[in-house]
Amino acid sequence: MPIFYLTRLRRPAAILLLGVLISCTAQADEAFIIGVDTHLMNKTTSSAKALQLLEAAGVDSVRDDAYWSSAEPRRGTMKIEPAWQSYLGKAQEHRLRPLLVLGYGNPFYENYAKPRKPAVRDAYGNYASFVTRQLTDSVDFYEIWNEWDKENPVDAGFARDYGLLIEQTARRIRANQRPMVILAGAVTSQGMDLGFADRLVESGVLNHVDGLSLHPYVHCRSDERNTPENWIAWLRRISEDLKEKNRNKGLVPLYLTEMGWPSNDGRCGGDEKTQAAFLARSFFLAQTMPNIKGMWWNGLLNDGPDGSDPEQNFGLLNQDLSVKQAYLTLKAISPTLHQYRYDAEKSREQESQYLLRFAKGSEQIMVAWTAGLPRSIKVDASSVLRGNVQYLDTRYPQSGLVDSGIPWNCNEGRCSAQVPIDDFPKIISLGTRPALFAMP
Repeated sequence: MPIFYLTRLRRPAAILLLGVLISCTAQADEAFIIGVDTHLMNKTTSSAKALQLLEAAGVDSVRDDAYWSSAEPRRGTMKIEPAWQSYLGKAQEHRLRPLLVLGYGNPFYENYAKPRKPAVRDAYGNYASFVTRQLTDSVDFYEIWNEWDKENPVDAGFARDYGLLIEQTARRIRANQRPMVILAGAVTSQGMDLGFADRLVESGVLNHVDGLSLHPYVHCRSDERNTPENWIAWLRRISEDLKEKNRNKGLVPLYLTEMGWPSNDGRCGGDEKTQAAFLARSFFLAQTMPNIKGMWWNGLLNDGPDGSDPEQNFGLLNQDLSVKQAYLTLKAISPTLHQYRYDAEKSREQESQYLLRFAKGSEQIMVAWTAGLPRSIKVDASSVLRGNVQYLDTRYPQSGLVDSGIPWNCNEGRCSAQVPIDDFPKIISLGTRPALFAMP
């Protein structure tokens, strides 16, 4: 059945054309962001090679930490670390838009305490104002604190204090002349389930920031949520709950600023192929929700050599910068994520099959996989096609677009083919639709 149903009203041609033009503009202004959490900005080693690899993979944004304790090493004395300047300069060189986290406390203010008391909150505001002013030409996104809810996701007072911090800090950041995207939340999966995100939205936090950031990890869930398909179903429910709390102001803009699956042995993990398949499926599924503005994979590098520890094996790259299959898969799918627009009306989910349609002007593709056993599906072309089916199989990302050897069968102006699918998405070329029906 369709993933989403869109109701269309009959309108005069001029109004319809205007709507199409507005839609095109909105689409251009709100391109889906492919991001990666790097954890490199506070290291003295060069980040040039790693950031070059991200640019080559089609990544748009990098997320890292602007520690309060580093920016204010002595009480009342502010500075920007040379390592930060070097990292941000390399990010700009490689056309990567930085997202920085403002947080983690300072030893001079109640020994790294969360800024809940007025004096600590004011000191935090001074730090946030200084950093955002000094880096105004280098940074596009800021996140106010990180996973505030982790300590106590159920206490209303805890959420209220964070909301007050957001209001005061956002006002100080907005004083900068250059506009920046400000995010609140960095809400954990537990906080999403236990109502912390709901309380933030209900309190009116979106009056002060541009979106809510979420960290919707599910890799250790024991409730069958730990697959991309069950993950997106859960996120759709969360999104609807947040919409209700948003006081009839519509869907809440969501930024998934940490997300991923590890490639460890044993508990909560899978092998590198599973990690790559889940990466592809989660990025494509994220695009089925129009209010998800981007997703930042955590992280760039494996954090350690222990192959059994999930926390050490989220990376797209090994510690020596050698690539994992997840990196190659992201590189293969990024052009589709950037250039094609999701077509909800023609997409289908049925019996563990995911058949997602995307378009770039008149050019049509289908991204198809199954969360169950491998099978063959019927694929209908958008126009009369000669020869064989062409597709990119994300299981073999380095092969690019290939001739499958499967012929298109055409009859009375319609073409179809039987294409095998498995747990790795195939990006199948469907030809072009007639200009009258092409998506903008």
